Amino acid sequence: MNVDLGDPRFTAIGLLTETFTGLRSHFEAQLDQHRLSMVEFEVLMRLARTPGHRLRMTDLAAQTSLSTSGVTRVVDRMDRDGLIVREACASDRRSSYAVITEAGLHRLDGLLPEHLEIIQRWLIDPLTPKQLDAMLEGLRKIRDAVNPCATAGTGGPAELPAEPASA
Repeated sequence: MNVDLGDPRFTAIGLLTETFTGLRSHFEAQLDQHRLSMVEFEVLMRLARTPGHRLRMTDLAAQTSLSTSGVTRVVDRMDRDGLIVREACASDRRSSYAVITEAGLHRLDGLLPEHLEIIQRWLIDPLTPKQLDAMLEGLRKIRDAVNPCATAGTGGPAELPAEPASA
């Protein structure tokens, strides 16, 4: 074999995958109790954390693990459940917005304290504050490199104007 299986890049991606898988199992068990899937929770959180509690459907797709058609299906289902509504864009008939409802915010309010406990126990507590800061900085850099649209529609890094070149 010509590839070194001890290469630290394999270790890095393996640890990231194992960590995500472990955290996801804790989250899924908790969300099941609140009758939400991981993707529905992700949509609610994205909308709740966005100014105005609304995102264009295309921006919501860019920020989530869903395709544009996948977002449409999830939004339609969540609209039927009263958690979000779809609103037409006044300036572009081809676009529409997903907007979280009071019922969607209420559903989040009911599950977020326990969700934060899971995050605290399994992600935050094992790290020192310095390790946590370094991890967050590293994850943001990686996220922005592999998914530059992850903040689309929020006024985050993907939408900031380029800084003028220095003379």
